Amino acid sequence: MRKIVVKEVKTNKPANIKEAGHLLESQTISHPINILNWKEFDYQPKTAFRIGHTGNEVWLKYYVSEKYIRAVESKTNGDVYKDSCVEFFISLDKENYYNFEFNCIGTKHVAYGQGRHERKLISPKILEAIKTDSSLGSLPFEEKIGQHNWEMIIIIPLSCFAYSKIKSLKGLKATANFYKCGDETSEPHYVTWNPVGTEHPDYHRPEFFGELYFE
Repeated sequence: MRKIVVKEVKTNKPANIKEAGHLLESQTISHPINILNWKEFDYQPKTAFRIGHTGNEVWLKYYVSEKYIRAVESKTNGDVYKDSCVEFFISLDKENYYNFEFNCIGTKHVAYGQGRHERKLISPKILEAIKTDSSLGSLPFEEKIGQHNWEMIIIIPLSCFAYSKIKSLKGLKATANFYKCGDETSEPHYVTWNPVGTEHPDYHRPEFFGELYFE
């Protein structure tokens, strides 16, 4: 099982999203999303991420290199997994988990519950507090072919953990997994940070999450 100590990012003043990206670069290490769990899906985009926190925000930065990019979904809580997508699933209590999903232009889908079929969508109004900054911009586009490299910074405030009563991330122990997918790209793929031991692709399996410890 993979484990990450999530560093508390040190900053003298509130950081905008660009500054958050630079602080992650200077204070955290990169982690690969590089595990292929299912033989029938052997395409592996090069993907990595950084993670840090400020006590009241989770900061993420994803780095992706892939053959096809697609960003059709523009509606919050829409089908972002069909596009070029990165995902962060996290459980704070080992019973329920949040699935934070983002296509490559920052369209978000977030829900909460115990399993795939017991999801409660988080209100789009609450999710407005999530900040994203993608090197591909924020406008939708049909699939583009070629080798594409893109990065995205994501800031998730505690308010988006709407079903949990947590006042600070400091000292928090959680379980999580990080994913790359693209169900309707020309080369569908399912790549994970921590191994998933299912017969078919299934990200909604918290028993296969790795461990996070927030400094």
